Amino acid sequence: MAKDTSKALRNQVMYSIYVRNYSEEGSFKAVERDLDRIRGLGTDIVWLLPIHPIGKQARNGELGSPYAIANYREVNPELGTLEDFKALAQAVRAKGMKIIIDVVYNHTSPDSWLARHRPAFFYRTPEGRMGNRIAEWGDIVDLDYANPELWDDQIDTLKMWAEIVDGFRCDVAPLIPLDFWLRARAEVAQVRPDCLWLSESVEPAFIVNNRARGMTSLSDSEIFQAFDVCYDYDIFEVFRDYLVGRQTLDAYAEKINMQEYIYPDNYVKLRYLENHDQARAKSIIEDELSLINWTAFIYFQKGMTLIYAGQETQNVRRPDLFNKDTVDWETGSDLSGLLRTLYGIKKNPLIADSRYFVRADSANDVLVAVHEKGSERLVGVFSMRGKPAEAAVELPDGRYRNLIDGTEAAVEAGKLRCDGKPVIIQH
Repeated sequence: MAKDTSKALRNQVMYSIYVRNYSEEGSFKAVERDLDRIRGLGTDIVWLLPIHPIGKQARNGELGSPYAIANYREVNPELGTLEDFKALAQAVRAKGMKIIIDVVYNHTSPDSWLARHRPAFFYRTPEGRMGNRIAEWGDIVDLDYANPELWDDQIDTLKMWAEIVDGFRCDVAPLIPLDFWLRARAEVAQVRPDCLWLSESVEPAFIVNNRARGMTSLSDSEIFQAFDVCYDYDIFEVFRDYLVGRQTLDAYAEKINMQEYIYPDNYVKLRYLENHDQARAKSIIEDELSLINWTAFIYFQKGMTLIYAGQETQNVRRPDLFNKDTVDWETGSDLSGLLRTLYGIKKNPLIADSRYFVRADSANDVLVAVHEKGSERLVGVFSMRGKPAEAAVELPDGRYRNLIDGTEAAVEAGKLRCDGKPVIIQH
């Protein structure tokens, strides 16, 4: 774990935006006009998917993937100018938030500035051509971090952007040597001492398969040495398998509890139901009460919460990365009020610093989660199928206030009965 990572990051909420598809206009200025609403949801950090020009060679779709970058040091003119972006960054801070951008350092587009001017920076196939090691990523070519000059160039780019933004979300960071990230963190700190580092860590099977092919593939325990926050992909598959009946709720709870002892004391996980690479939560969790329970749970969890733009209006379609595909803001559904309430709970100091554990009642599809420190407890009861249920809780019998909606919650004989809605109690 990065030794100076603050546990207070566990009290924060990140909002992810794909600028092209965030609005019909698809621009930095359009995002800037919506900052009051974004802040009003309860947002601490705005994360923009890649903002750089997109390559044209081997392009996927009509507009191409933002992860096939043509020039790391420029902005995509389709989104606006560099001055527009700087204005957006300043406006984000003026609203009391921070802004981070995507860093895609494993690869570039085949026609990138670096591919044309620094060909020695790139991985070569056995035939001597530029290529990539992940076959399904056909629109990119891999960089080769065996070249020390590449390290210098990439870190200089990070320092340039650190003058403008507050941090970085690093795409498939485990495919890049740990020593690079450690050096990058140290050097960027000279420009922005409080820079936030978020790693897109990867699924266990992806790590194992890539290592078998002789590739660098860092575990979460390794990546935490350089990063403040990393993805929840180490257990995300179990969560999704539960939703479709391939895993029990007990198995998921066990994985969450495992994180408490395999990572350092100040570990911060990014907790999410969806992101730009995953299906929309509403497309899988169709029941309204179930979705409300799962949403409440990711705020209650120890870690930073991620909301992907459009999640608050329960979009069922994940925006296409390669074409114009605007988020539907008029679905007729709106969880904004719930998110604002949960944001208030997220700020509870117990969520940042506590002994945390989760217990599952698989027979009733209920999770009971507890933050405790000294004599204080924050207890959450979540009915993951949205059904009325009783749950055993370690609270004295009595009547309590549900922090989510202000209703009364009764504990009798050590059990709390919920009507299918989430309950959070502080004692």
